[in-house]
Amino acid sequence: MYPEFPSIGPFTVHTFGLMMALGFVAAGVVAFFEFKRKGLDPEKIYWLVIAAAIGGLLGSKINYLLLNLSALKADPVSAIFSGGGLVWYGGLIGGVAVALLAIKLYHLPWGKVFDAGAPAMAIGYAFGRIGCFLNGDDYGRPSTLPWAVKFPKGSPPTPPGVSVQPTELYEAFSSLVILGIVLWLRRYLKRDWAMICVYLVLAGVERFLVEFVRFHNGEMPGVTRQGQWQQQYLALATAVAAAAALVWVQKRPAKSS
Repeated sequence: MYPEFPSIGPFTVHTFGLMMALGFVAAGVVAFFEFKRKGLDPEKIYWLVIAAAIGGLLGSKINYLLLNLSALKADPVSAIFSGGGLVWYGGLIGGVAVALLAIKLYHLPWGKVFDAGAPAMAIGYAFGRIGCFLNGDDYGRPSTLPWAVKFPKGSPPTPPGVSVQPTELYEAFSSLVILGIVLWLRRYLKRDWAMICVYLVLAGVERFLVEFVRFHNGEMPGVTRQGQWQQQYLALATAVAAAAALVWVQKRPAKSS
């Protein structure tokens, strides 16, 4: 793990922050070309990405703090301003909420914008999970698999001698697979809202499955994790709701021109 690059004078570059930044840039590039493909003004994507980034970071941190009130009470400054402690569903809700305001401000078509955002979210999430791996957080259960890893300086550190499954890399790889599936299916699913539904189905299934190998409370001394079952139930509910929405989108009567 490499939580920090070597300092340059007084400046320290944290790998988690760097990967988050690269994720937003990559998402912005993908969304830019998706906007062009859909006939939307690609110049507006910059403000949309900034809005989604701010909302996503705030939402993910708030979700984390709600799941870890004891850590917030014990050390508020560390809990609020630490590089880790970001929850995906909070980020999704926060990012979408703020992006909705920007979409409304620019009078953009909702369905086309969210469909353009589907592959962008996939690639951005992959970069974010690589950042989690480099920072040593959100890892999996203790394991003796050949590719199991140790995080002696993780957030939190793994106990001495204990290796864990690198679930961050599982999710990064899965997100790239989801990106490929979304890009492949877009030629077949032409209705507005279809691609964002596909993304949410695949992302929900991925998160539901990976939770089975994520760390559970009580499996390692001194290491705790809150909200596991909540995240798994939310993942399943997201996938089911998005699948139902996708069926409705595909079967609804086409609008007459």
